[in-house]
Amino acid sequence: MYYHRLGKIPTKRHTQFRQPDGSLYKEELVSSKGFSGIYSNLYHIHAPTKIKGVGEPEPYHAPIADGYGLRQTHLNTSKIGLTGKGYLDARKVLLKNNDVSIAVCNPEEKGMDCYYKNAEGDEVIYIHDGSGYLYSQYGKLRIVKGDYVVIPRTVIYRLAWDQAPVRLLVVESATPIETPKRYRNQLGQLLEHSPYCERDIRPPEELITEREVGKYTIKIKKGDMLHPYHYEHSPMDLVGWDGFLWPYAFSIHDFEPITGRIHQPPPVHQTFEAHNFVICSFVPRLFDYHPLAIPAPYNHSNIDSDEVLFYAEGDFMSRKGIDRGSFTLHPGGLPHGPHPGTVEKSIGAKETHELAVMVDTFKPLYLTQHALAYVDEQYPMSWS
Repeated sequence: MYYHRLGKIPTKRHTQFRQPDGSLYKEELVSSKGFSGIYSNLYHIHAPTKIKGVGEPEPYHAPIADGYGLRQTHLNTSKIGLTGKGYLDARKVLLKNNDVSIAVCNPEEKGMDCYYKNAEGDEVIYIHDGSGYLYSQYGKLRIVKGDYVVIPRTVIYRLAWDQAPVRLLVVESATPIETPKRYRNQLGQLLEHSPYCERDIRPPEELITEREVGKYTIKIKKGDMLHPYHYEHSPMDLVGWDGFLWPYAFSIHDFEPITGRIHQPPPVHQTFEAHNFVICSFVPRLFDYHPLAIPAPYNHSNIDSDEVLFYAEGDFMSRKGIDRGSFTLHPGGLPHGPHPGTVEKSIGAKETHELAVMVDTFKPLYLTQHALAYVDEQYPMSWS
């Protein structure tokens, strides 16, 4: 990420910065990887440590489904309706391992009755349908259909939608979500040949300072539990902040595809990386231009990774029976490839208008009990 600031801050870190009544603003350092990663300095009206009470923790996890076995999997979530009343209740994890979880989230409500903090994972929210605002300590951020919303761990936020329901894909990472290293120079700037640049990354645009005293609850996720913390002041009581750690939005429509004379491998679509998994964006693009090119992907044996595709928009020429909003899981140890007839049909095609989000993991993924309701039992035989 790059340096950004909003509001009022002192000229020097860790120095006196006083409120109009003469008292000190309360400085908070939010840092990653101990003190070795990106960080921001926040300036509060109230001490962020000043709590009124702690509520009883609530279980918040998705049990893994036992005995599912090794198989190509289609989760037919294309017709899925509401998954819960509020944003937290509606997050239904379908696939997970120790590094990452993948959830659908289709809440009924337009807003949230509390703030939320993920204390143990970075989050990427892909907005499949809907628009609204992300409100956090760092300010107000407009988010719309097609956006990836990247939220570092410990960011306190709430979501407000223009209309409900909305449809979301939520990827949660046990390690920081970052831009791929091969896209950056030694100072962290995105390189000229990167498929996106800093101009495409949208930081919070307006600082919201909530000064009122009242009843505020933050639900903090840690250890498969939600821990309610109660305050007499809002977590959005900042008068200013600066640094490199903040939530941002990046539209899948701003990803510039990398193409070639023959079919390009999935790494050209990489958008984000974390420990043991990557996120890729398949976007509208021209097909390969070698005179004998085959646009359909070749058969591929996953040796070291499980591949998840979320089909967002368009006609997916290498797949049959897949609808908008479906998932496929092609696990390591099994070959996968285009469905029968799609290879010949693809020859001569000039372009594609599909949108898809891919999550490739380097450790096995497991279906949760939530996912079993959407399993297409015939999918493993669909190449026959």
